[in-house]
Amino acid sequence: MSEIGFSNLTWDQVITLDQVLDEIIPIHGRGNFPTLEVKPKYIIHVVKDQLIEQGIIVKDTRLNGSTASYILASHNGITYKDLDVIFGVELPSDQEFQVVKDAVLGCLLDFLPKGVKKEKITLKTMKDAYVQKMVKICNKHDRWSLISLSNNTGKNVELKFVNSLRRQFEFSVDSFQILLDPMLDFYSDKNAKLTQESYPVVVVESMYGDFKEAMTHLQYKLIATRKPEEIRGGGLLKYSNLLVRDFKPARVAELKILERYMCSRFFIDFPNVAEQKKKIESYLRNHFIGEEKSKYEYLMTLRGVVNESTVCLMYHERRQTLNMITFMALKVLGEQNILPTTDKVTCFYQPAPYFAFERGYPSYYVTSGPPPIFFQPCHPLHYYTPNDMI
Repeated sequence: MSEIGFSNLTWDQVITLDQVLDEIIPIHGRGNFPTLEVKPKYIIHVVKDQLIEQGIIVKDTRLNGSTASYILASHNGITYKDLDVIFGVELPSDQEFQVVKDAVLGCLLDFLPKGVKKEKITLKTMKDAYVQKMVKICNKHDRWSLISLSNNTGKNVELKFVNSLRRQFEFSVDSFQILLDPMLDFYSDKNAKLTQESYPVVVVESMYGDFKEAMTHLQYKLIATRKPEEIRGGGLLKYSNLLVRDFKPARVAELKILERYMCSRFFIDFPNVAEQKKKIESYLRNHFIGEEKSKYEYLMTLRGVVNESTVCLMYHERRQTLNMITFMALKVLGEQNILPTTDKVTCFYQPAPYFAFERGYPSYYVTSGPPPIFFQPCHPLHYYTPNDMI
């Protein structure tokens, strides 16, 4: 396509897409409910058909976020966890929201193992057993809902039903959306075989607006965005995650402005320390499953950004947040048994201020054993490139 925000997948990318859609993903049930084994291509197809049957207008289906980025640049070390699927739908009233919810839960019944008696299983029971979270947003600019299906390894299937959404990306590298309808139609033809000579044309769109520029950012692991003032509070957590994964700012001159916007929005959306802690803990649970050793680096990177770019808080408020992140980082080290044992720690007595000594005494000192840990760490672990890269 000729539009600047669009492109077509290559043959290799279509193969990667097919592998992602054909992979079996377990949906883990709570209590005694069995694990559902679903392939994305099947559940997307079944949900779409059920919505249409129930009178919901479905404009298109798209693969979104890190999964789309992985398909475009898997050779570059890009990874993904959640499988984010967007159904473009019309939701004029609350009734359509309820229809969508019931349709998804009803589809899950079809994936129960053979032998399970489905007659007495209600939709509420399916929700309690297999849904990790549900979100419904209705306001002037945004009208959408989200149903996230449970997966204990962090690879959640997230089904998003969007009537309108003002902001569909945070950074250029997560702005890609792959239109799935051509692949779904291809799968519906039982005689079709995926070959290099015969495969569907699959379109990918960058919501960033410039596909080539966004692809350059993805290939070279660069951080860029548009209208940073629109990024919600969670953007700060995503930004810190990109830094930990060796992404660098595309334009160093705009770095401080970007960070200040994100810090300000984070503290607007999460105004007290308890809410901030809850949000950070939730982000760690959802994005660092299987990467426990990266949590400390992530938290100290986040701390560095907050420390250097927060301009909207009073000193004591900022200090409370920094201390909270610091203690979370130390807790992570403790959970990983990295904290030194007591036989390797020397604690010096700190005399009262009216005693005068020629030399001061540190209050906490690690004499040996990796790694040295201090209770007021200062680890600005996010690095800046010396010159603009674009």
